[in-house]
Amino acid sequence: MTYPPTVRTAPQSAPTHAPAQPPATPPAHRGAWAEGKERLRTAATTEPGRLQIIGAVLAALVVAFGAVTAFEISDRASAADDVVSRSQPLSADAASIYRSLADADTAASSGFLAGAEEPRAARERYQKDIALASRLLVKAAANTDSSSESGRQIAALNEQLPRYTGVIETARSYNRQGLPLGGAYLRFANEQMTRDLLPAAQKLYDAETARLDRDDDDARFWPVFSLAVGVVALAALVWAQRRNYRRTNRVFNHGLLAATTAATVVLLWLAVGHTVARAELNAAEVHGQKSLKVLNDARISSLKARANENLTLVARGAVLTDDGKSDKYETDYTAGMKKLGDGLSEAQKLADDKEGRAPVEAAVKGVSEWKVRHSSASTTDKAGDYEGALDKVIGPKASTGQSFDQVDDALAKALAHEQHEFTRAAEDGRGALTGLPVGAAALAVLGAAGAVLGINRRLSEYR
Repeated sequence: MTYPPTVRTAPQSAPTHAPAQPPATPPAHRGAWAEGKERLRTAATTEPGRLQIIGAVLAALVVAFGAVTAFEISDRASAADDVVSRSQPLSADAASIYRSLADADTAASSGFLAGAEEPRAARERYQKDIALASRLLVKAAANTDSSSESGRQIAALNEQLPRYTGVIETARSYNRQGLPLGGAYLRFANEQMTRDLLPAAQKLYDAETARLDRDDDDARFWPVFSLAVGVVALAALVWAQRRNYRRTNRVFNHGLLAATTAATVVLLWLAVGHTVARAELNAAEVHGQKSLKVLNDARISSLKARANENLTLVARGAVLTDDGKSDKYETDYTAGMKKLGDGLSEAQKLADDKEGRAPVEAAVKGVSEWKVRHSSASTTDKAGDYEGALDKVIGPKASTGQSFDQVDDALAKALAHEQHEFTRAAEDGRGALTGLPVGAAALAVLGAAGAVLGINRRLSEYR
């Protein structure tokens, strides 16, 4: 049997070259932040790298401490300066505006009671009060935003004051002619003062006192952030020196020691300086501003009582209370004297030295005498002796007018003393912060330089 020949095929050879592979994707470019972290991680594995990181952190903490302290204390010092040079003077001026307006109303009624020939002293007192109120309103307007509450009240006072003085001049004109219409105009002027001018002056005083309280609170607020950063910076410096001691057995590193000293000085200066400033400003508020407010209120009460006492004789019972049972001005006088007595009792409690108590005690004595003389004058008037009652109210001897002047002079002395006490304490508080912002910044720079130099001294040992 024959078989077909076998056909041998040559085996296919493998391709000489493998197919080209697609090019590999280049690694994505890492950002600067990632590279920085990588370098920092690498540096942290060696002692020189760790020292560089420690030095940078210490310098940053010390500089941050100085910067935060300078910023916060500058803010506190600015608020303390406002208390001394802006807020409290404006509050005092607002109180003076109120007192001047009330005193002008009192002087006008006193001059009216004297008859057709107004005493020169009463006329000059009225003119002086109006001029002072006008001048202080101009000063307040120059230091106040017109859109604020104070600005609105100043505008209202400037609008109402000329109207009041015009009515007073009309009353004087009729009084010189001996016409009863003058009394009606005087009562209308008093109503305008009571209804419009004095409430606006009170709102102005309240607004300026509120601004004073805000500035005082801002100045006394603890610099918590500065103290916290200072404690952290000081703790870091102590830790760095302890680490240096454990690794080298060297007690001191002069650079780190200088940085620690600078941070300690700033921290102590900050704590002690602000504590003293806070204590002095607190004393100014407690022993000065509170007394000033009480005394101002008492003085205003005495002025209102005196004006109502005068108007009692001017009106001669023509104006009654709302219930129609009592003389309005006599009732208002009684209420004013009660408020005056309460205010003087509070002022006696707040007076903390002999110079402050003496004028208040003199005012208390004057009020007691005033009440006795007023009772006598009221009895005389009710008995039908108008001229006798008039002499007991505005006469040159043993009159209620003399008692009022005694009370007013005593309260003026007490106010002057308390104003001095407030200014002294507030200036001491402001002075306790003087130089601290600049000093903290300078010491922080020195401390940061000391920290860097101290660390560099250790780094030089590895070169």
